Amino acid sequence: MAPRETNRIAEMEVFVRVVDLGGFTTAARQLRLTPSAVSKLMSRLEARLATRLVNRSTRRLQLTPEGEAFYGRAVRILADLDEAEREAATGAHPRGHLRVNSNLPWGTRYVMPLVPRFLAQNPEITLDLVFTDTVIDLLQERADVAIRVGPLRDSSLMARKLGSSRMVVCATPDYLALRGTPASLDDLADHAGIGWTFSRVLSGWPFRTAHGVETMVPPPVARAGDGETARSLALGGIGLARLALFHVAPDIEAGRLVPVLEDFNPGDREDIHAVYLGQRGPLPARVRAFIDFLSENIQADDPAIERTATGTWRVRRDG
Repeated sequence: MAPRETNRIAEMEVFVRVVDLGGFTTAARQLRLTPSAVSKLMSRLEARLATRLVNRSTRRLQLTPEGEAFYGRAVRILADLDEAEREAATGAHPRGHLRVNSNLPWGTRYVMPLVPRFLAQNPEITLDLVFTDTVIDLLQERADVAIRVGPLRDSSLMARKLGSSRMVVCATPDYLALRGTPASLDDLADHAGIGWTFSRVLSGWPFRTAHGVETMVPPPVARAGDGETARSLALGGIGLARLALFHVAPDIEAGRLVPVLEDFNPGDREDIHAVYLGQRGPLPARVRAFIDFLSENIQADDPAIERTATGTWRVRRDG
């Protein structure tokens, strides 16, 4: 197994060098190989992959679409290998550039307040932060760590659980004043809902009833492709939304949104994970340091929400 892995890395290195230098002869000179040896290695790589990576001409090389995709991944793999070797040689001290992706509300609420302390503790790390509700491909986007809320669908990723958040149905006071506050599940038929443009694990909203948990949803007046858009639609007063409590807790505390049908809330939760690539080798020290820091410093499990004596709602943070 070891020789085969070594050969694959060698083929990858030759391929990347050929592309970077623009030709077999130049790459061979730098690698201290003969042009024929480089050509054979390239042919062997294409034969093993059963696809052409490079279109050859007398003047220049041109990557095929498959070659462009393989080149991007090869550069990342070789860079990670180099970094793993450097870290092993220097005692795995956290250093280098770290790319972190998170959805907007979780990143703003939990990650951003910790950034100054993390960088102060790790002065040799530089940081890229990208907050978006689009679920990215870590390899394609060259992200080291991503925060995912909800079920994990990509089994190729490693994950560390950071917390969980229960769900809440809510709407603005103005909407409820206009349409009425639903007191039973039957009332949902008279309300407008905010749905999703993508399929969910559950097709409706789960509610606890005398017969167990049942799913239903008010007729959707709009659909959103991410949580922040759904929250904005709810704040616009167009209907009821069902969102994670961490997402809307500040709005509930400020009175911008009001929880409804809490007596029927089944208490289901969405887990929050830090996900990363790491199955095929040692985890870079900078990635390990960041994930450990999040795990040690984030308390992301929700406290309760409760109605006050004046009829308003608050998020109780004392457990």
